[in-house]
Amino acid sequence: MPAQPQTIADWLAWALRRYARHRVALGQVADNAHDEALYLLLRTLELPLESPRSVLRRKPTPAQAEKLAEVFRRRTEEHVPAAYLTREAWLGGHQFYVDERVIIPRSYFVELLPEAVPQWLPAGKPVKRVVDVCTGSGCLAVLLADRFPEAKVDAIELSPDAAAVARFNFAQNRLGARIKLHRSDVFDAVPAARYDLILSNPPYVPTREMRGLPEEFKREPAMALDGGRDGLDVVRKLLRQARERLQPHGIVALEVGQAKPALAAAFPELDPHWLHTADGEDCVCVITAARLRGWNG
Repeated sequence: MPAQPQTIADWLAWALRRYARHRVALGQVADNAHDEALYLLLRTLELPLESPRSVLRRKPTPAQAEKLAEVFRRRTEEHVPAAYLTREAWLGGHQFYVDERVIIPRSYFVELLPEAVPQWLPAGKPVKRVVDVCTGSGCLAVLLADRFPEAKVDAIELSPDAAAVARFNFAQNRLGARIKLHRSDVFDAVPAARYDLILSNPPYVPTREMRGLPEEFKREPAMALDGGRDGLDVVRKLLRQARERLQPHGIVALEVGQAKPALAAAFPELDPHWLHTADGEDCVCVITAARLRGWNG
């Protein structure tokens, strides 16, 4: 291949070599370098993401080539996450604005919310109120509003910067009237309400592991990642407050990543049920209101 890539296919091959050489960390936008690099190519060139394969034969203009070189320099040398370069992320068919004020949307709830989570709620009983705790960009609150179109949806976020992004995303997805955003540390500043479903993808990385994160993940807000000594600081507070916030038939659904063993060890009496995911990580659990009522934590 020539030193200066010519076609989009050339640029893709060139980018993949850079990804490997600079040991780029993945998982924020795509789980493989090919898909992420192609996404950056199409977005930078302002081409549709659903472009046909023939698009690879196109030749960027000199000005476009200059833009591509800069985008991939920032991605591979500076390790800027792809979503921060494009200012967007996709989850559950929805497009979200993102920048360095929020963690990049990614969650197993996109797989589990359509069927696996609702199966823990009473069949035939309307879901009237749901809440997303630690909403960040607001992505999961939007998915809740999509899944439960008749329900009132609350979203809780402590960071004023993240709350501003969430508010923008609610408006962009035309859900500003359906989702109520609360600036609060878990439920501290949220008016009393009883929920059918309390959902959260909280910070869960143990503090001691923060330094070892790949550079891309260190660029995300530490507040959205750092879960304290064992990764469960926010989880503990949420579970204590959930006892007074759930309907008798209600559930808490938590995504806790690598903190799964810590949660299972810390709360055996809550009998968390781990939902199966396609990749086998199974790091989302459901805890029932009945278990929480009998808990002395």
